[in-house]
Amino acid sequence: MVIASAPGKIILLGEHAVVFGQPAVALAIDLRLRCRVAPSKAHTLNGAPLSERSHPYIFSALQQAWKGAGLSVETSSMLPSGSGMGSSAAVTVAFLATLAQASGQELQQRTLANQAFEVESQVQGRASPIDTSASTHGEGIFVSGRGGEELLWHIQRDTREWFIHHCDVPRLSIVVGFTGINAPTGPLVAKVKRYTDHTTFARDIIEEIGQVTMEGMKCLKANDLSGLGALMTRDHKLLAILGVSHPRLDKLVQASLPYSYGAKLTGAGGGGSMIALTDHPEMVAEAIKRKGGVPFLVKTGVPGVRIDEP
Repeated sequence: MVIASAPGKIILLGEHAVVFGQPAVALAIDLRLRCRVAPSKAHTLNGAPLSERSHPYIFSALQQAWKGAGLSVETSSMLPSGSGMGSSAAVTVAFLATLAQASGQELQQRTLANQAFEVESQVQGRASPIDTSASTHGEGIFVSGRGGEELLWHIQRDTREWFIHHCDVPRLSIVVGFTGINAPTGPLVAKVKRYTDHTTFARDIIEEIGQVTMEGMKCLKANDLSGLGALMTRDHKLLAILGVSHPRLDKLVQASLPYSYGAKLTGAGGGGSMIALTDHPEMVAEAIKRKGGVPFLVKTGVPGVRIDEP
C-alpha cells in the first residue's frame, strides 16, 4: 500500500494567457488531495471499476505510467471538483507519485511534473503546465516564456514552451469563494483559443494579461499588497472580456472588494472560484456567504507532492 498527497492551487495572475506562452503566477494552498493505492485483481477507483469516461485523469495516468497488475485506488479530497483550485492536477500528481513509489522509482518532481502535464493535455486537449507544476512543487511558481533565476524545469509541447520557476511569496491572507458551479477546464480553454484565432482584439487582451502578471511579480517582490490587489482586479476584468467569467463569479468579486485589496476569478472560470487578497478574511468570507458562495480561508506556502505515512 502506498499513500501520496498533493496540494490544490490558486492562480494569482495569468490564467488562460499562460496557455499562449504568457507569464503566470500560481500558489499551492493547504487544501490537499490524498491518494492510496494497493494491489487488486482489477483496476478500481473508490470501489468502482475504473473507466476512461468516469475517471479520465486516473485512467490516462495509469495508461502512461503503470505496467503492473490491477490496483485499488482510493482518493479523498478537500478540493471541490471543478472549483478552479486544481483538483484534477492534484489527483493526477498524487496518483503518479503513488505509481512511482509502488514501482520502486525515486520520486523526482521534474519527472512527475512532465508526466502530469502530459496527462492533463491528453484529457483536456489544450493545457498549460501551471496547475500540475504548482501541485508538484508546492510553495509558489512563476511560469514564463524563458528561463531565469530559480528555474525548476522546462516543458515544451508543439510550438509552445514554458519555463517553471520557484517563486518566493510573502505570507498572504487569501479567501477563496466557490460559486458551486462545476466548470471543466477543457471547453473554456478551447473557447479562448477560438476567440484568439479569429480576433486580434482577443490576442491583445492575452498580451495585456501577460503585462499585468509581470507588474504583479514586481508587487509580490516588494510586498506591495495594494498594488497587487489592484492588478488582480484588473486581471479579472480582462478575463471577463475574454468571456470566461460568470455572473456568480462577478457577484462574489464585487461583494469581496469593499474588504479586499483586490479580487478576481481563479482557474478556468465559467463558474468555479474567485479569490480575494485581504486583511479581513472573516469579513470577506461573510460577504461571499451572503451572495451564495462557499468561502475557504486558505494558507499559502505549503509543500508540494509527498509520500504520506499510512
